[in-house]
This record gives sequence, C-alpha cells and structure tokens, in this order.
Amino acid sequence: MLAPIVVMALLGATVLLFVASIKRIPEGQAYTLRRVDGHMRTLGAGIHLILPLIERVAHKIRLSGNVVEVGEIATTDQGPLHGRIYYQVLDAARADAIIDEVGVRLRERLPELVAAAPARDADARNLHLKTELNRSLRERGLLVTRVQLA
Repeated sequence: MLAPIVVMALLGATVLLFVASIKRIPEGQAYTLRRVDGHMRTLGAGIHLILPLIERVAHKIRLSGNVVEVGEIATTDQGPLHGRIYYQVLDAARADAIIDEVGVRLRERLPELVAAAPARDADARNLHLKTELNRSLRERGLLVTRVQLA
C-alpha cells in the first residue's frame, strides 16, 4: 500500500523538477545565472534548460533602453541641473557585475564631469557628458545613448 504513494510522490517530484528547469526568457532581455560554485552564464531570449537546484537567476537585464533619473547637481556657474541619462546594455555578461549600481555610478561621476564640461550651451555639455560616460562604461558592456540635463 505504501509503494504506490512513494512512486506517485517521486513521479510528481520529477515532473516538478523538469518544469522548474525550463526557463523562457522574453525578447529584449538576458538573464545571468549563477551556480553554487560561483560559475556564471548568460542566457539570451528563447527557451532554455537550467539546473534548478544548482543555478539561480542572478539578474534579469533589459537590453533595450534604460533610464537613470538624475537628482539635482549643484554647479558653480550654471545653476542646479537635473534630468535623465538613457543607456542600453550591449553585453549582458560584462554588464552583470555593475548592473545593480549603474545609477549610483552615473550619479557619482556626473558632478566632476559637469564641472569639466564646456559651458557653451546645454547641447554641447550633454554631448560632452555622453562621450565621457561612454569612455568609462563601454568596456563594461553599456552604452549611454542620451544625456538630458537642464
């Protein structure tokens, strides 16, 4: 009498494990998976098999446009600035290490970059900021597409 219950429980656990191992990743996203031993792999859009007891999703990264809201930046000659920075993830595997702190990194670098930017007009300043941010973020798999500070 106990054998059929054990067999059904094992069959149910096997089915649940199989269903948990199928991961559907939407178009325009990439998932980074971490294993127990620290190994990482990146999955693009589509249906993938994972090892549910060994791997876990570390980050769900949007590959299309992302926005960072910039609070007020105090400047000496232009008055306070605020706005947005738009960026795109080019390489999810390289961006994985900093994806959680992109906004913080951008906000930290902006005051020094604004101080060094040409004060001719807002468009020239924003273009300069975009160029400088791309110099440091391109190697991390990110691309700043637009800087909109006013």
